[in-house]
Amino acid sequence: MSISKIRVPLVQPGTRPELAEVEDRIMQERGRISLLYQVLLNSGSIASGWERMLTAVRNQTSVPADLRELMILRVAVLNGANFEFEAHVPHAERAGITNEKIDALRVASPPDVFTSSEQLVLELADTMTREIVVPDTLMSRLRQRFDPQGIVEVVATVAAYNMVSRLLVALNVEH
Repeated sequence: MSISKIRVPLVQPGTRPELAEVEDRIMQERGRISLLYQVLLNSGSIASGWERMLTAVRNQTSVPADLRELMILRVAVLNGANFEFEAHVPHAERAGITNEKIDALRVASPPDVFTSSEQLVLELADTMTREIVVPDTLMSRLRQRFDPQGIVEVVATVAAYNMVSRLLVALNVEH
């Protein structure tokens, strides 16, 4: 999908003085103002809150990077958010996720190439994204692997990236 199909205008960095502070924070944290943030800058308060929350989810939790990126990629697949998937493939590769596992995330029922911890967080991602309600049996298995902080963090990761992917899809943000 081309940039012209995005449903809101892109805000070019540096063109709106009232956004300077949030643009500076985005640059400090991310090193650039991506297409997603150019969309979000249509609302300075949303862009600011988004940056803070997603920075916490991605960079300030105890969730191992490989598990985090698997959840993010899976949510992107389930929601048809190709922009998000492609944006996170390099992060997944840096976290040590193999191409075999990345490719496996693209299918409805991924093949048995994942560790038990990976399977668990992918089941959480699938359940929260497709069904929303997390059954007690799944939560019980999560408690065996994660402490309360870890449970909040994996659930927040799936929830946050459902938010990201749904915004991207609704506004036609693609490469």
